[in-house]
Amino acid sequence: MYPNDGFRELDRQECLRLLAGAPVGRIVHTRHALPAVLPVNFCLDDDSAVLLRTAAESELSRAIDGVVVAFEADEVDAVAHSGWSVVVTGRATVVTDAAEHRRLSRTGPRSWVAAPEEVFVRIEAELVTGRELVGGRTIYGVDLSS
Repeated sequence: MYPNDGFRELDRQECLRLLAGAPVGRIVHTRHALPAVLPVNFCLDDDSAVLLRTAAESELSRAIDGVVVAFEADEVDAVAHSGWSVVVTGRATVVTDAAEHRRLSRTGPRSWVAAPEEVFVRIEAELVTGRELVGGRTIYGVDLSS
């Protein structure tokens, strides 16, 4: 971030707190050598990972298992010109342990569209970054509140 750009850098704990309250995020991965972005519901698992739930046979579960991905969630108030954005970068893996799958079936995210067989995907929070824009700020002499 640049000085006086109107954004405040968020520390890891602030980022995880904001993520915990967000209902939907975006998974960023590679599809046919091009960037792909999909909205997904999610939850945090012990503040150390982002958890997704998807169909076992989905293109998403096959595309991201074992690779580094980015996950982004945000909240924006276009009227107040304020909001935040958090990005988690890390390796995604399909949960294969049966006991862990049972635990996540009770505590993990709920599918919005159920599938016959579902898997959990864990994204380890190796790098967590975020920024916040607070409404009503003046940047370079320009009032952003109007």
